[in-house]
Amino acid sequence: MTGDGVYVYAIVRAGSPLPVDATGVGSPAAPLRAIRQGRIAAVVSEAPPNLRARRRDLLAHQDLLLSLSEQGSVLPMRFGMVASDEEAVRGQLKVREADHVAALEHLTGGVEVNVKALPAKDALASLMAEDKTVRRLRDEVRRRPGYEASLRLGEAVSAALESRAAEAGRRVLRELTPRARAVAPGPEVQGCVLNASFLVDRDGSDAFRTTAERFGRTHRDRVELRLTGPLPCYSFVSGEGTPTRAIGV
Repeated sequence: MTGDGVYVYAIVRAGSPLPVDATGVGSPAAPLRAIRQGRIAAVVSEAPPNLRARRRDLLAHQDLLLSLSEQGSVLPMRFGMVASDEEAVRGQLKVREADHVAALEHLTGGVEVNVKALPAKDALASLMAEDKTVRRLRDEVRRRPGYEASLRLGEAVSAALESRAAEAGRRVLRELTPRARAVAPGPEVQGCVLNASFLVDRDGSDAFRTTAERFGRTHRDRVELRLTGPLPCYSFVSGEGTPTRAIGV
């Protein structure tokens, strides 16, 4: 152990094997170990000094979580979670054991897929064909060019593109929700009209993505969909009671 504490990657079922050749954060990479408490265990390593969100460490954290999730359900920790020592980890595991067991059961066989929706690019032609107000403002600019007229047209185009994308985002949310075990709204992202994560069966993740991609193609004149995953189930794990504190990220 070092004075920098214990870096916590995830909580798993007790007895779950660690991925072969997997390594943790730090340079050199910290060896992994499990701290067991009852029916659960925390996957940890020594916390490196001066931990920061460097690319190498971010990737090591993410890759380990993906490897763990391939072997069973995982409660993933966000990057940069450190406990003071092993006893602190064990104490928190003991306090929250029943909750963690229930969460692991809920996530069994599941993965997370994130869907973001943005206004479509190169959609001006279809917008002009559909929106009478935008066409009228465009015609006014052609008849009487000027700053104010151009400003009104630009604002109308931007608002209309966002409105069309938002409606498509609501439609894709309705279409994808029945295909998921759970849905979690994500934080607002600039430029996005939808940011949501879906808990889906690992075996059904390809079909889920196919459905979303088909929707994106069908409505490409309205919305651009960006899919990420399969991912560890970050959005479906509560941080309450975890043996952690955030480190400079």
